[in-house]
Amino acid sequence: METRIDFVQSLQSDMSVNILTCLNDPVDVVRAGSVSSLWHHFVITNGLSKQLCLRTFPQLSGIARITEPDWMTTEANGVGSHNSSWDILKRDHNVYASLLHAITTLNTCQSECIGYAVSASSTDRFPGESVVNTLTTRDRYLGRPSYWSSKGDADPDASETLIYKLKADLCVITEISVQPFEAFFQPGKPIYSAKSVRFRLGHPKNSLDKNDNLQVSQQQPADDKFIWTYTSEEYPMAQTNCLQHFKLPEPVLCIGGYLQIELLGRVQRQHTDDLFYICVSHVKVMGGPLCPAFDIDILEPSGKFVLKYNPEVFRWMLQSFSEDSNMSPISSEEEVVEHVGVMGFLLHGFHGGFEPMVWDDDDEEMDEPGVL
Repeated sequence: METRIDFVQSLQSDMSVNILTCLNDPVDVVRAGSVSSLWHHFVITNGLSKQLCLRTFPQLSGIARITEPDWMTTEANGVGSHNSSWDILKRDHNVYASLLHAITTLNTCQSECIGYAVSASSTDRFPGESVVNTLTTRDRYLGRPSYWSSKGDADPDASETLIYKLKADLCVITEISVQPFEAFFQPGKPIYSAKSVRFRLGHPKNSLDKNDNLQVSQQQPADDKFIWTYTSEEYPMAQTNCLQHFKLPEPVLCIGGYLQIELLGRVQRQHTDDLFYICVSHVKVMGGPLCPAFDIDILEPSGKFVLKYNPEVFRWMLQSFSEDSNMSPISSEEEVVEHVGVMGFLLHGFHGGFEPMVWDDDDEEMDEPGVL
């Protein structure tokens, strides 16, 4: 340690980037940007927080641009210096690092993410056996069985799909659970499970179809109205009357707010007509919404999207999470945000009072070589 060498200063730029891209935590990326003014410029100029974000969630490669309320105001009024290249790089650094940290935080406070049921590819008796019934956890509701049932089919390989709207257009999904229905009112109490299940996440093809504007029938296929940007592996289902949990290998960022559950193959015949059916009593999706701090607008026809970021709401969400987690209050909030930005505020609140050093962006004087 007697001879300290700053590799960012001494090595080729590409080599330094290769070293720093080994960091896999947004907090570490921001810490690296606080070592010295040289490192501060290097981390931001090379977009290391963006690289980490895209490496962790490839779906974010579809971001065409980022907007913030204060940037939109100054651009509309033709004032301010937000349009300089350095300002844009700094803004992107904060947004991508904040997005990654928000996703990490959500993994510790997951909740149910389904907003409402959109449609089923078929329904046997509508509305009594509607897909809406899958949103209640009980086998009986208002004195009658509660479940969704497909139409009967002679082909045991025939599939069905269920589509749901999530609580936000930008959600992190970690686990999806499906419970087959046990027909307790039929002889032998048969269980109408699918052979296997697969999941897709995406957004409507037409941006005008977002949320309540999407006009589909709950008892007819609606898959052609969506673009699915993520498809899971195929998971086998058991012939058991319980909530079966399917944990995704890695958390998935749903861009657009829609989930498709594909039920593949049929196991159980109904004795009255000798046809195969699939019946589901309950569906549950675990994860967390990123709205209202983060939101999106899909750009047509490219499929790219605008990422909308509201730092004030993000700080409020962090503060609320801190209070809910019984963490110690964050001190000097305004001062921290003013000097180190949103990500510095985040570091200060969640990592034991860590306070990154502050560098003047206009200071060209070389610092003493830093050691990470």
